[in-house]
Amino acid sequence: MMTAMLEKLKARASALQTEVHALYIASRDPRTPWYAKALAFLVVAYVLSPIDLIPDFIPVFGYLDDILIASAGIALVLKMIPASVMNDARKTAIKDQDQFSMLSKFGTAIVIVIWILITAWLIWRLYLLLSKIRR
Repeated sequence: MMTAMLEKLKARASALQTEVHALYIASRDPRTPWYAKALAFLVVAYVLSPIDLIPDFIPVFGYLDDILIASAGIALVLKMIPASVMNDARKTAIKDQDQFSMLSKFGTAIVIVIWILITAWLIWRLYLLLSKIRR
């Protein structure tokens, strides 16, 4: 029973990844309105980001926010993108599954580097502030 449930969750995660890939493809299509492109970018960035509103190590709630935010964002973007564009994007996403996996890793690396740079900058600013206070 537990194995069947786990397999079902894996299948849903795979379908979600394909849908996110399709959104990425559709967001680059010139037939997609600009506001749908902007929201699609935010949804894809959130899904690819290792930074979450609720950290994943918190039982149940850690993954629940990912599922809820990603699902709601995807549903909203899907309503904004023309059906013909999404159909074409889904076909391309299914064909290019391996390419998206590499893109996902690259996107994750970029987000991590950005967070490291922001953290380093904040630490540096804090150091400068504390050094002024000590004088």
